[in-house]
Amino acid sequence: MALVELREIRKTYHLGGETIHALDGVDLDVQQGDFTSIIGPSGSGKSTLMHILGCLDSPTSGSMKLDGTDIHNASARQLAKIRGEKIGFVFQFFNLLPKLNVAQNVELPLIYRGTSGRERHKRAMHALELVGLQDRSKHRPSQLSGGQQQRVAIARALVNDPRIIFADEPTGNLDSHTGEMILETFCKLHNEGRTIMLVTHDPEIAALTPQKIEIRDGKIASEVDAKLSGQTSRFQINRTPSSSS
Repeated sequence: MALVELREIRKTYHLGGETIHALDGVDLDVQQGDFTSIIGPSGSGKSTLMHILGCLDSPTSGSMKLDGTDIHNASARQLAKIRGEKIGFVFQFFNLLPKLNVAQNVELPLIYRGTSGRERHKRAMHALELVGLQDRSKHRPSQLSGGQQQRVAIARALVNDPRIIFADEPTGNLDSHTGEMILETFCKLHNEGRTIMLVTHDPEIAALTPQKIEIRDGKIASEVDAKLSGQTSRFQINRTPSSSS
């Protein structure tokens, strides 16, 4: 069974008397351990698809399962619980709270779950270790570079040990060198067995992922598996088993 299953997903908006089909009959399966980029021009529907996959929005019609759970009829409270337990998010803007230090920012998702203070700190430090920032745990976001702040955001996404990580333009607010470092972090996480879906408008970024989905006019225009097509990436993506997955 796929980790995520979408069937005939449609999302329709009505703006000023006009009907906009942001998604128009999308079918998609995401397997455990996939590293997939979603690519398409502005307005193609890729961010709408990401929001539905991440349970941040609901489709107008169609069905969705995440880790075997039916999502399309879930209440707002149920969706919040699913997001807290099964999903990690990384966005273009880091969304760190400036008055909290690094470890406290990473702990935030655990606070919402009612995790004890000692356990929160332990798991936050482990997540920071995964992204190489355990020595910055007491710094404030303003004391970090943009790349370090994004790695803190990645640690925050990892702290709940989610089933899947969604990253929406995670390098869009970074210079090219720092962006490559962030992409290498995602590749490392994938090599450890994490399931990652990354939204981007940049074909060069999409080229590094083993799977690529192109969205146009609310439909899947193409799907590419780099391992089957013979495409190569400048990053090393040789998945090894992980006890944490």
